[in-house]
Amino acid sequence: MRPLAVIGNVNVDLIVGPVAPWPKAGTETVVDHDDLRVGGQAGNTALAWQALEIDFEIAANLGDDQFGRWLREAFGPRAERWPVRPEGTTLSVGMTHPDGERTFFTTRGHLPRFSLADVLAVLDGGRLSGGYALLCGSFLTDDLAHDYDAFFDWADTHRIAVVLDTGWPIDGWTPANCIAARRWLSRCELALFNEVETTTLAGLENPAEAARKIRDGMKKGATVVVKRGPDGAIAIGADDQLIDVPAPGVNVVDTIGAGDVFNAAFLAALAQERPLTGCLSAAIQVASRAISTLPRDYGGRMFFEEAINERA
Repeated sequence: MRPLAVIGNVNVDLIVGPVAPWPKAGTETVVDHDDLRVGGQAGNTALAWQALEIDFEIAANLGDDQFGRWLREAFGPRAERWPVRPEGTTLSVGMTHPDGERTFFTTRGHLPRFSLADVLAVLDGGRLSGGYALLCGSFLTDDLAHDYDAFFDWADTHRIAVVLDTGWPIDGWTPANCIAARRWLSRCELALFNEVETTTLAGLENPAEAARKIRDGMKKGATVVVKRGPDGAIAIGADDQLIDVPAPGVNVVDTIGAGDVFNAAFLAALAQERPLTGCLSAAIQVASRAISTLPRDYGGRMFFEEAINERA
């Protein structure tokens, strides 16, 4: 199996809900559910890998408070060398809605100060040689994003394939953010975006056409995956063939982090050098199970292996 790493945002999520209708200013609303948990794109991906019993490395930073110490404990030895910033830990408060959607309020916290030096203090390029590194939370980790070119150079030197999932920009897909994302994608072997991100970034309504346009601006032989929620996912690989895998019908409980769980299962299958169809199947099955269970259940290693082989 090829080595795996994730680099990006680990923060605290406080999830409450469901909330309906949206409360008026000055009022108080009682909700049925609350959950304080590890969050952020990198955090969610790492939790899924842990649950699937996949070996991996993770580079992140921490805030200097009780939440930062709690996050370090959650990842044990993998977080021993994570740098600590003097800022408080980034906190996301998520309000869930009856239809499974959510609204987030996020503090800036420690994430903007996550740097390239922090990454290189944690990851060993030699150990990751020939593997995949998922770069995520791009628009929250300001210092690292500023040095992305140097990171790509480091990855190229060690023959590490970079996978990009920027997440949604805080200020939306402005022209400047689109230009930045396309520049980053030009150095990447794999893109993992959701449908709205894909079509917005490409400026095309059709997700397959948008994926092809994005792929044209990436490295030769790159793959673009488009996560489509209840419609499953599509992918266009090096052979330029469109692969479309549907999602099972499930009773949605909590969609928070669904795309990150998808990323984790997809890359775990890819690291085993499974066919693209099997990678999509595994990702969809694991993510579908995760969003339909409370407390969240990823299915474990056996479920993951069965999902890979379903469309082998």
